[in-house]
Amino acid sequence: MANPTNPPPPPAEAQNDGTWEPKLTADGSYTFFSTEFGETFHSEAGARQEAFQKFAQATDLVAKAQTGQVRLLDVCYGLGYNTAAALEVIWAANPACAIAVVGLELDATVPIAATTPPLLASWSAPIQDILVAIAHSHRCTRDRLTAELHLGDARQTIQTLAQSGFQADAIFFDPFSPRRCPQLWTVDFLTWVARCLAPTGKLATYSRSASVRAALREAGLAIGTIPFPPHAPQLPSHEWAQGTVAGFEAAALPLLSQMEQEHLQTRAAIPYRDPTLCATAAEIHRQHQQAQAQAQVESTSSWRRRWGIR
Repeated sequence: MANPTNPPPPPAEAQNDGTWEPKLTADGSYTFFSTEFGETFHSEAGARQEAFQKFAQATDLVAKAQTGQVRLLDVCYGLGYNTAAALEVIWAANPACAIAVVGLELDATVPIAATTPPLLASWSAPIQDILVAIAHSHRCTRDRLTAELHLGDARQTIQTLAQSGFQADAIFFDPFSPRRCPQLWTVDFLTWVARCLAPTGKLATYSRSASVRAALREAGLAIGTIPFPPHAPQLPSHEWAQGTVAGFEAAALPLLSQMEQEHLQTRAAIPYRDPTLCATAAEIHRQHQQAQAQAQVESTSSWRRRWGIR
């Protein structure tokens, strides 16, 4: 893994693309910064750490590995880190486990750029080989693994996948934030995503947004929180969870706190909508703002004051 105090230079291939830029994160792993969306692809607190904690661990992959077969759906595959972390966790728990992976990605250049040093250095040699194959060939077949990368607007590719009958034991839901990319956080898109979740499967996302949680509920899923580890340092009041986990079995999910439950009764919980699954970000934001303005519920600022959130 790269040393954050003396990092290697970013890959030349990444430097030459104007859409994203390599960025070192606090755990020594690299991510990309997207100039188009104005955000990094992963948490700056640690890209590799986020893949394990918010996705692989939150979806209970160690337990699922014991069944001998695990199916994964990686929505917004990006650099492939969530898939990479999942493969490492599953095969560490059960080396004989068979894995099927489907990734959805808009920009084929991102996974390719992520296969250059030092970005690959975070992963073991077998995982590096798999990431390279997926990025360049959009498919990978190895002993105990089949993987496919479906390119295009996820709002369309998810429909094809759902209609094929694919059912994932774990879904990694990792688009850019709702503010930057509302197209992939709507009730309408998440309803299609939920159709690809197995009855005992789990969906994990880094977002703790009330609008996202409300959309997941409307899509037919129960929701729970992804709590911070017990040993985590004291965090600011606005950092109340690492993200959200969802599934069809409410009893299998960590309970929301009272504060989080009340958050779902505020204007912040008005979900994004895109009935045609082809609206622009501006159109979705405009409709969302109108819905919030008309909602006869508690304001989010009032909720924040009651709970002392700054």
